[in-house]
Amino acid sequence: MTAAQVMSAALPTSPLRIAAAQSLVVAGDVEANVAQAAALIEQAAADGARLVVFAEKFLTGYEPELIAADPVRHAVTEDDPRLAPITEACRRTGTAAVLGAATRDAAGVLRISALVFGPEGTLLTRYDKQHQFGVEPKIFAAGEAGCTLELDGWRLGLGICYDSGFPEHARAAALDGCHAYLVGALFGTGGGRTQRAVWFPARALDNTCYVLLANHIGATGDFDTCGGSSIWGPDGHLLAAAGETTAGLAVADLDPAVLREVRADLTMLADIADRDAAIAGRPRNRVTVG
Repeated sequence: MTAAQVMSAALPTSPLRIAAAQSLVVAGDVEANVAQAAALIEQAAADGARLVVFAEKFLTGYEPELIAADPVRHAVTEDDPRLAPITEACRRTGTAAVLGAATRDAAGVLRISALVFGPEGTLLTRYDKQHQFGVEPKIFAAGEAGCTLELDGWRLGLGICYDSGFPEHARAAALDGCHAYLVGALFGTGGGRTQRAVWFPARALDNTCYVLLANHIGATGDFDTCGGSSIWGPDGHLLAAAGETTAGLAVADLDPAVLREVRADLTMLADIADRDAAIAGRPRNRVTVG
């Protein structure tokens, strides 16, 4: 889309409640972490959420060496029977979920992915992390396309952790007409707290869109994480936040009236040149979630 097309596109007509989930994970134990994710989907549904987002590599924790040493055990495939509790929780509650996992394709290639489950329980698509960090390029292949979900009239762009540190990644979602940018991540104590506090309200304000972060809590891999899973409004203001150390949810309503008001007041998307569409770069997959 050009900037003009983005601004003239119809906005959603009703609010959408979403949740960012955080919980302690068990290193390398896919089954245990799937069970915990299913319980959090049930909890989010009880809170009225239509969609719940989980942290990066939630199914194993941030364990790149462990995953590389035994990818069959620690990376999931799209038809992996271990994912059945997730599909059942989504189907039973009518809630969609975006679940962080290491994935393995038919050729054995590993990726850092966000698996998208629709409210009917179907695994619809996956988004693969495009911007890699640290040792990741030695183990995982980078993603080649962005991903936009459509749910109840809302367009939702996906990111994974380090993606969110690059403004053009969220801008690509905005130029694809997204009303929100959803990120599963791992941010640690120390510098991670600063990144969490700066990057996400900046992505929201830059693109006048809602932004969600789902982070880890506790220790995972070599990191002590800082939790604080949160949701920001399109003006960059914090709407909901979970604690730094406790399991739970950050839940907020995405409101089309607020989105309309903010975009009328802050006209950055309307004012940018069409060249930004080229800067945004790679193609995007579009998936209707429900």
